[in-house]
This record gives sequence, structure tokens and C-alpha cells, in this order.
Amino acid sequence: MSGGTSPGISAGTSPGISAGTDPGGSEAAERPAYQARRRLAEPQPPAQAPAPAPSPQPQAQPERPPVAPTFSPAPAQHSTRRARKPASAVPDLSGRPNADSLDPDSLLRGRRNGPSGGWRKLVYKASAGWIKPGEPAVVRRRRELIARARIPVASGHHRVAVLSLKGGVGKTTTTVGLGSTLAQIRGDRVIAVDANPDRGTLSDKVELETSATVRDMLNERAQIKRYVDIRAFTSQAPSRLEILASDRDPSVSEAFSAGDYQAVAQVLENFYSICITDCGTGLLHSAMSGVLGLADQLVLVSSPSVDGARAASATLDWLEAHHYEELVRNANVVLCSVRPRSKSTVDLDKLEAHFAARCREVVRVPYDPHLEEGAEIDLDRLQEATRDSYLRLAASVGDGFAPVPTTVVR
Repeated sequence: MSGGTSPGISAGTSPGISAGTDPGGSEAAERPAYQARRRLAEPQPPAQAPAPAPSPQPQAQPERPPVAPTFSPAPAQHSTRRARKPASAVPDLSGRPNADSLDPDSLLRGRRNGPSGGWRKLVYKASAGWIKPGEPAVVRRRRELIARARIPVASGHHRVAVLSLKGGVGKTTTTVGLGSTLAQIRGDRVIAVDANPDRGTLSDKVELETSATVRDMLNERAQIKRYVDIRAFTSQAPSRLEILASDRDPSVSEAFSAGDYQAVAQVLENFYSICITDCGTGLLHSAMSGVLGLADQLVLVSSPSVDGARAASATLDWLEAHHYEELVRNANVVLCSVRPRSKSTVDLDKLEAHFAARCREVVRVPYDPHLEEGAEIDLDRLQEATRDSYLRLAASVGDGFAPVPTTVVR
């Protein structure tokens, strides 16, 4: 080539080639780099820019996987689709809705727990469930009591003995009130047994469905194989509480011994989770020894009077003296007002403190006109304070259903 300037390239315009340089001697050596720079400077590369477009296609991917996630948005989208994780683990950063946004809490306004009453319920309903005022403390407390009363029976069967040395203090009424409350809020079976040898009145508190008694069941226990068989001997209240009545003839019921009670208890534990025994007033009676020997818990009933409280405290003394100390420590004492207390001067706080120092729980059951009738007990007819008292008693009894923690000896 001549010593002139290369065609198409003016002096000083080509990068890396200074003016006056003779390309003749170095043209062959410079040509590869020169041509490469020329290709970059020419307008053809923009025309070739669409060429990378096919790279997101499957056939172009093998050459770009390492670069795509870092530099190219399109390959990054494909790699994300191939390596997608569950939506619960990786939120959608684009802000688009996904399956996790369709949760029951946001869609089913009327499904979740709404306020149970008062102005909060009115606001909740008026807003179609959009506004949910906070629950009052009394509602939360009630939910807690119900949860305790619903504790599963860890042992499969639990026996509660309800007793009192003094008659007419509400022992049988407490048996039905406690049993009905447990049966109504639980899903398992609850039965109350009349073990009073002196013509018990448990059958007066529930509408009878059969004339059969505990003696009849005892005589035919070998034929009881299924739940339907034992239902022929029990009556069921609207609360689902079942009762097994005693004989109404005192001369016959006197023969009900500790061995008889143990045989009945053995049959009942196969069909019921909770058995509440309405005991007689005689601690020395034969049946009482059978009841106490099998009891898991005690409920001691007393009237809020001086003589009633003394009789109840004497019962605890007798139990401790006869090696039932654990039953006493875990006992529930019920101060049952069977009459209006308008003129009573008894200090209930002192009575409660006395028994609280010896037992696990003390529950006051207020006077209720429905209970004073002495007839069948209907929970729906009880005053709210009375129902709350039975719920508190049921919760305390329910605490005993939980498994007993074991102590590891090292």
C-alpha cells in the first residue's frame, strides 16, 4: 500500500493510530485489532442488537446460565420460575396477590369469634364483621374457664365424689349443676350416680326416662356389652348429663355396699369419661368407703352458715385422719346459698379463707329461685351468676383431668 492515509479513515480519527504513522509496515500486524475496533465503531452492531433476544429461549440458555441471573432480566425471570419456592416461604416481592392472600381471616368475616354481647356485638354486626371491638375481660375469663373444663381426661375415666355431712345444704343440687355444666360444654359422656343409701333425691333433679335403678344395673351388669345396653338404666337431661338413680326403698338401698359400688364403677368406666357420685351423709356407711377408695377428686358442699361450715370442716378433719390427705388438698369446697342472704351476718370472706387454706378451690354458689324449687334443674333457667359459679366449679374440677406431672428421682 502507498504511504497515504488509509481509505475511509482520516488522520487522527482512528483510535490507536496517530497522524503520520505509516501503516504500510505494520498494517498486517494491526489489521485484526483494527478490524475489531472498526466493527465496534460501525452502525451494524445496533442492527444486530436483537440477536440476544432468542437467548431466553431454551435453545439459547446453555450459553448464558451463569450470566443471566446477574445481568439479564429475562433469563433471571426464567431461572426464578424454574427454582420457585412455596409462596409461604418466599413472599412475592412484586406486590402481586398470590394464594397466601386468600386466607380465611380476611375472607370469612363472620366466621371468626365475634363479640358475644353488649355494644361490641352491635358494632360488629352493624359493620358486617369489619369492625371487631376488643372483648371485655369477663368474656375472656369465661373462655378461659370453658377451656379448663374441657381438658381431656388423661386417665380415660375420672371419678368425682360430692359429699356433705349435713343434709339440705345443696349436695345433690351441686352434683347436677356440676355434671350438667361439664356435659353441656364437653364432647364426652358424663354420668352422675346416686350412692345415697337413704333414698337419694338425684332422680328428682332430672326427668326420668326409665324406672331402672343402680340395683337393676348391678344385677344385670354381665349383660352390658355396649353403650346402648347401659342406656336402658340411665336417664338423660337436656344438658346431656346422664343419671343412674338409686332405689327409693331405704330398706333395699341399705344393702348397697362398698363392693356393690366398686362393681358399678367398674362397669361405668367403660362407657363414660367422668363419673360424679352423689354420696350420702354418713361417712361410716359401707358404700362411702368404696366411693372414697376410688375417688380422684372431692367436692365438699357446705351452707354459708356457722353449723354448716363446722360440719364441712369436721369432714375434712375426718378425711385427713383416715389417710385421705391428698383428696383434701385437691378438694373443691362449695358454699351453697340455698336461701336468700338478705339478713345473714355470716362473713363469707372469712369462711372462704378458712377452706382455701385447706383445699384447692372455694366456689360460692348464690341463691337462685330456680334451685329453691327443688325440682328438675334446667341450666337455661338459672341466673347468670349461678351459671358462672357452676362454670368456675367445672373449671376447677377440670384442672384435675390433666395428667399428674411425674417427679424424676436421680
